[in-house]
Amino acid sequence: MPEIAKFVNHGADAITPGVAEKVLRHLPQWKLEFTQINAPKFPHLVDQLEFLADAVEDAIEGAYKDLPYVAIAQAVFALVYAHKKNGIIPESVLALGRADDSSVVRAVLIQNEKAFAIYAGKQGVDWRKITSQA
Repeated sequence: MPEIAKFVNHGADAITPGVAEKVLRHLPQWKLEFTQINAPKFPHLVDQLEFLADAVEDAIEGAYKDLPYVAIAQAVFALVYAHKKNGIIPESVLALGRADDSSVVRAVLIQNEKAFAIYAGKQGVDWRKITSQA
């Protein structure tokens, strides 16, 4: 996980408020796209992506102002990464095509666990469901 965390942190460094606002405009379409992910080896990925998308929307729109910007930037990076078709492991690689997406998302959730757990609680979301690896 340390190498993935470094990858996420490096990618998040490039996320400016302008980039985050541009991603915000695409989130409704991306959320629909994420619901179509078929990744049986990563059963929580869709819920995790939806959670991150909701957190980004709420933070950027000002509905929730308590997420640190680093958490928002990392979440935006994870959403952009999951949306791309050519990640470290292309989606065309059957069974493993979403392993990199899942690793990136998990790194974001783990690095910002406290802030996201508070956000989840305030949104009525079961944090254990989001963080579950089962």
